[in-house]
Amino acid sequence: MFKILDKTFRAGTVTTAYPKTAPKLPDSSRDAPAFDLARWRDARPAAQACPTGAIAVKDAGSSRSVTVDYGRCVFCGECAAVSGDPAVRMTQKFELSATDRGSLVTSAEYRLNPNGTHGTLVRCDYMEEVGGKLRNEIHRVLGRSLAIREVDAGSCNGCEIEIVALNNPAYDIERFRIHFVASPRHADLLLVTRPVTRNMELALRKTYASTPAPRLVVAVGACGISGGMFGTNYATLGGVDQVIPVDVYVPGCPPRTEALLYGILLAVGRLEE
Repeated sequence: MFKILDKTFRAGTVTTAYPKTAPKLPDSSRDAPAFDLARWRDARPAAQACPTGAIAVKDAGSSRSVTVDYGRCVFCGECAAVSGDPAVRMTQKFELSATDRGSLVTSAEYRLNPNGTHGTLVRCDYMEEVGGKLRNEIHRVLGRSLAIREVDAGSCNGCEIEIVALNNPAYDIERFRIHFVASPRHADLLLVTRPVTRNMELALRKTYASTPAPRLVVAVGACGISGGMFGTNYATLGGVDQVIPVDVYVPGCPPRTEALLYGILLAVGRLEE
């Protein structure tokens, strides 16, 4: 008993101050890639190396369109490795959660040079800015308890490891009066991971129907948003929004714990709408 108390006092406060202050991430931490579309000279190597098709290139005559879908991106870093271009780099940006699936997609159109590289940037639609600091009133919204039911629709458990971390002393999600429950009948929010397998489709539909309104749904990770590495095939239906409505999308593979917390808080903000 005394050893436990001694260790507790020596450790001090370990709970992160996020989202009040930005988290201190290790230098080796890797999150979303960033693209300087105006300076990017050739997206073809990155598109060929991307394992999930998050980067797409389409040529039409003398122009080329390039699309980057963060909902498919697994933050593997292959695009930066093969590009050899400072216009593509890995960052520590994780506050990418969005309430609109389309805002996770950015595209650019270029005129082509004779050698096939990008020429003049004709048109660019940047990803909607949903990051930054949370609104001050989010804490007022969290004045009441929020109950979460986590649903594994066929996950590899990578996302689950990060979800479990939400309850540890470092992140302590209950300090925001948010807790996990065992039944959807007691839940306000469904936290759904993985592409929905055909075996789990009915279970997910029943879980959604059992959750009392107003209910929120958060799709977790590239798999939960778009099917990720697995896409849509004989065994999976793709993203969660192919089965039930989704309020917030949290990109990553898996998204870091802070990204999950950001997405949940973003979803709670929608209760005011």
